[in-house]
Amino acid sequence: MASIQNTAHVNRLSEATSPYLLQHKHNPVDWWTWGPEALAEAKASDRPILLSVGYAACHWCHVMAHESFEDEATARVMNELFVNIKVDREERPDIDQIYMNALHLLGEQGGWPLTMFLTPQAEPVWGGTYFPKEARFGRPAFVDVLREVSRLFREEPNRIEQNRAALLARLADKARPAGRVTIGLKELDAAGMQVGNMFDSINGGLRGAPKFPQPAILEMLWRAGLRTKDARFFETVEHTLERMSEGGIYDHLGGGFSRYSVDEKWLVPHFEKMLYDNAQLLELLALAWQHSGALIFARRARETVAWLAREMTTDGGAFAASLDADSEGEEGKFYVWSKSEILELLGPDDGEFFARHYDVSDEGNFEGHNILNRLNTVPRSEADEARLSQLRAALLRGRSGRVRPGLDDKVLADWNGLMIGALVNASILLDEPNWLAMAERAFDFIARSMTKGLRLGHSWRDDKLLFPGLASDFAAMIRAALALYEATGGRSYLGHALAWQTAFDTHYADSDTGWYFLSADDASDLLLRPHSTQDDAIPNPNAVAAQNLVRLAALTGDDKWREKADRLIEGILSAADRNLFGHVALLNALDLRLRGAEIVVTGKDSERFARTALKMPFVERIVLRAADATELAASHPAQENIKSARNAIFVCIGERCSLPITEPADIAAVLAAMRGS
Repeated sequence: MASIQNTAHVNRLSEATSPYLLQHKHNPVDWWTWGPEALAEAKASDRPILLSVGYAACHWCHVMAHESFEDEATARVMNELFVNIKVDREERPDIDQIYMNALHLLGEQGGWPLTMFLTPQAEPVWGGTYFPKEARFGRPAFVDVLREVSRLFREEPNRIEQNRAALLARLADKARPAGRVTIGLKELDAAGMQVGNMFDSINGGLRGAPKFPQPAILEMLWRAGLRTKDARFFETVEHTLERMSEGGIYDHLGGGFSRYSVDEKWLVPHFEKMLYDNAQLLELLALAWQHSGALIFARRARETVAWLAREMTTDGGAFAASLDADSEGEEGKFYVWSKSEILELLGPDDGEFFARHYDVSDEGNFEGHNILNRLNTVPRSEADEARLSQLRAALLRGRSGRVRPGLDDKVLADWNGLMIGALVNASILLDEPNWLAMAERAFDFIARSMTKGLRLGHSWRDDKLLFPGLASDFAAMIRAALALYEATGGRSYLGHALAWQTAFDTHYADSDTGWYFLSADDASDLLLRPHSTQDDAIPNPNAVAAQNLVRLAALTGDDKWREKADRLIEGILSAADRNLFGHVALLNALDLRLRGAEIVVTGKDSERFARTALKMPFVERIVLRAADATELAASHPAQENIKSARNAIFVCIGERCSLPITEPADIAAVLAAMRGS
């Protein structure tokens, strides 16, 4: 049994701002936060470093913390043998990326908690993920691991050196681009078909379990549908979104999607809710609603934004990072129900009616409990839907009396940028102006509170800013600024995008490859600068940056941005060729580069024109307002046309522009004709 943690004791983490780090402030472990002081202590004491990386919504992080980090005996061993550093991966994804990469190179599967052993110089040697307190299922006890690693450092330094040198060499090798590879529309179509064939025709999503939402892959298939007009691509995406929206991965009472489903049917979620998942899914729901008119997509989008406003919006108007999976020490306890609870809250008639529609039974569908879902086909009328809506509201009120999962209320610039862009794009397609206002408030908070000069920070909480920011922060917030500029025409948004892009190029660009490092050139507490191009749970910042550069070229008329985009895309395609499906977001950027339509609206009716132009799918259009020709660059292909037609719409794809359009309803037909479809 783990000993009860002494809450009177506090360690260095009590000075942190991250909710995840603060969860460990009463541990008997002598934790350090990552930084020069911790690294200096390791060198001075000549002790190896035990690096523990996790995040607030991570269930197994909590398990290992309770079993080992709260245990006095385990902590004594950790404190004697190691300098112990605790990192929030959401606050420092650069550190997480370096050492997770090292774990993969050791042939180990990644995951969190990440437990890595480093030399006093912070060089990776060996590691794993969760280690149990007691040996079981072939896993050694954590204390045994600690003692053996420490023994190797003391008694067999040659073995440590071999691991260290090999890992560093392989980490450096992964950053070197290979030969140049060319991918065009034909190859994009073939990749889309290959990915589509990997999808589960019954349950949606990629075949097998666990099932993750994979928004970038769904966007890839959607773009393939727009390119090829093959309905199968749209059907695959819409089927996946529909099954997710009816499954237990979706919170049918409070709104919002959980991180993933542990089964192949989307029934049993890993119950944490992440801001970034819901941002990416919100955009896809809006696209699916616009294409199909299926009410489920509009409903889920509106319910998700209602959850965002109710539970995830901070006092300043920005958005919190995540909701934990656990409450009262049990994963999912806040969300699951017994049938008797539902009957008690709703009464017998309404309770039985609700149970029939939401798969609720006496025996339950998950470890004796019920996860609310609508995966079973039950006929229901609009009157039924109205009744169910009232019953869901009653259960939500009842649920509000339970002990809530922990809220990680730090504000991350990159995740907020994704949600701001999603709110903007979804607000246009679903005619929800309040969502645009939410996006603007969040943007204003980050531009005001999370910047120093022209540079962004990464994480804000309790008036403390973690600075400098990461490439992901710049990429996502530039994307958000450009989305707001297209939606509103507000010049300040374009100004922010240009200023941040300049700072991004100054402090993050790799002049050798044309890629962007994850960390800034003046981030001084890292072993090396992470240089990955592969997607994670969010699109890789290089891919987001590539789309931004394409849009900047169109919106400013400055070809230097297009040249940067081309160099970036071509440079990374070499890596994408070796692992195409790890670079789906880059393929989406390439699609915009090759097919993006620039819609120029001008004259006294430009706002009316813009409203219609913005309704075109945001993944393949760029809307530019120009009151007259002077607002366009001299080299812009629409320049001469605007001089002769002062109140019109022009559609430009590549170097070709349409004749003047005076009726907004004709935009879609002109787009189709210019694309040859």
